[in-house]
Amino acid sequence: MANGTNSGGAGRLNPWRILCWGTAAALLLTPLVAMRFTSEVNWTASDFAFAGIMFGGVGAIYEFTVRRSNSNRYRAGVAFALAAAFLTVWVNGAVGMIGDEGDPANLMFAGVLGIALAGSVLARFRARGMAIAMFAAALAQAIAGGVGMTIDPLGGVLSSAFAGLWLLSAALFRSAAKVREE
Repeated sequence: MANGTNSGGAGRLNPWRILCWGTAAALLLTPLVAMRFTSEVNWTASDFAFAGIMFGGVGAIYEFTVRRSNSNRYRAGVAFALAAAFLTVWVNGAVGMIGDEGDPANLMFAGVLGIALAGSVLARFRARGMAIAMFAAALAQAIAGGVGMTIDPLGGVLSSAFAGLWLLSAALFRSAAKVREE
């Protein structure tokens, strides 16, 4: 539309956009402030760059989704899938899901992300196929967590909990597909 807004609420002055991008900026600045007060937080320029790319990437993908889909269920499905992917990468990079961040078992979670991405592309980002792809990611996450329990029981249980985010995403995509069929 000419004024830069659409019916999906992605306009320039949308308070949700301001809140989301503002939160991302605040989260990115938090370690910078913390470094002034404690030596326990010690981020490098590459840490800030990585975090900026992560926040910006998630935000950009979600913004694109909001502009392309009028379905709140589809949008929520994307939000939960992005949250699962973001948290998987973030936790793995920071401390590792299984053991520490250098444990080779953590490479299983790259497979989870690969399944979600490949499934989404194969589904051509249509709700029905996205539901299947997110269910497959949830299953892969649960399997990786189960394998992880043999190495690091607490890490395995916590990483298995991420399967819930993938499942919630799958349920939202399934619901969006059903509404579209009606």
